Amino acid sequence: MADCLFCKIVAGEIPAKIVYRDDHAIGFSDLNPQAPLHALVVPRAHVARLADLSEVELGGRLLLAARRVASDAGYGDGFRVVVNSGDAAGQTVKHLHVHVLGGRKFSWPPG
Repeated sequence: MADCLFCKIVAGEIPAKIVYRDDHAIGFSDLNPQAPLHALVVPRAHVARLADLSEVELGGRLLLAARRVASDAGYGDGFRVVVNSGDAAGQTVKHLHVHVLGGRKFSWPPG
């Protein structure tokens, strides 16, 4: 989508600190990190939110990419994955993205 921030990052039109890249997904550092590791993993193809995801394989690829991001950063033994789907859940960029957080103790419930 022409006006999607994450589509522009995927296309290389907006710079980002890339931490992961494959044929289906790209991972980059969050600009407002909430933990020592805070990366976003997004599908290369535009999907607005998790509720719109129709490909089981793509969902699995995103989770495997998240695992790889955490492992590569040294947090493979303990990390959190968060997906906000829709306005009520706090999704601010309308492109499906998986938050990968690690490097600190997380509490439950997350808030």
